[in-house]
Amino acid sequence: MTHVDQTAAQTLASNPSPFAATTAARESWWVPTLRWILRFVVGTWLRLAYCLRARTLRQLPAEGAALLVANHVTFIDALLLTTQARRPVRFVMDRAYWRKPVIGPVCRLFGAIPITSAQRDPGCLAQAFDAIDAALARGELVAIFPEGRLTADGEVGGFRPGVAQILARRPVPVVPMAFMGLWGSVFSRAPGSGRLRLLGHALARLVPVLGRRKVEVVVGEAVAPEAARIEVLRDAVLALRTAP
Repeated sequence: MTHVDQTAAQTLASNPSPFAATTAARESWWVPTLRWILRFVVGTWLRLAYCLRARTLRQLPAEGAALLVANHVTFIDALLLTTQARRPVRFVMDRAYWRKPVIGPVCRLFGAIPITSAQRDPGCLAQAFDAIDAALARGELVAIFPEGRLTADGEVGGFRPGVAQILARRPVPVVPMAFMGLWGSVFSRAPGSGRLRLLGHALARLVPVLGRRKVEVVVGEAVAPEAARIEVLRDAVLALRTAP
C-alpha cells in the first residue's frame, strides 16, 4: 500500500461516511437478529399505543424496486412503516438524525440514507442520490418524504424536486402513501404543550375509556415513472388522506 493509500485509509477510518457505516451494518451477521428484535418491540409498542390500521400495506410491491412517497406528519412515520411493512424499507432521512445518540445507530441499522441540502453539503447530497439509485438498482424499496420536513399545520406541503431527479436516473414505479390520524399526537408539531400531550397519552393508556388514537397507513396504487410528476404524486397523497 502506498503512502497515499495509507493516508486515505486512515482518513476514512477516522471520519467514516454514513454510507459506509450503513454498508458495514448490513454485512454484520448480528444485524438481522437485532433488526428483528427492534421491529418486534417497537411494533408491539405502536399497537399498544395506537389503534393501528395498515391493511393496505399489502399493496406494496412484493418484489422489485419501487419509490415510496408519503406525507410527513410525525417523528415516528418511518418507524410506523418499518415495523408494519412485510419488506425492508430504506428511508431517505435528514442527516441531522444520524448525529443523535439513539436515533443515529438505529438509522444505520435499518439502512437509512442520510441527505442534506446542496447549500449545506453538496457532497452529501450527491452521495445520497447515488445511494438511492444503487438501492433501487438492487430491487429495494426506498421511501422518501417529498415535503422535506415535518408538517407544521397538519396539511401536505409542496413536494420538492428530488423525486424527479431520482426517477430521471432510475425510472421505477412510485407508490403514494398517506399517514392518517397522527396530527396532534405527541410526536407531531401540533400547537400546544408537548408535556400536556404526553400526559394525555399516558392517561389514555391507564384509563381505557379514553381510547386510543386511531392511526392508519394508507397505500395507493403504483404510478408509472413516466407519469409520476410532482403534482400528480402530491394529488395522489392528498386523495389517500380523504379516502373513506
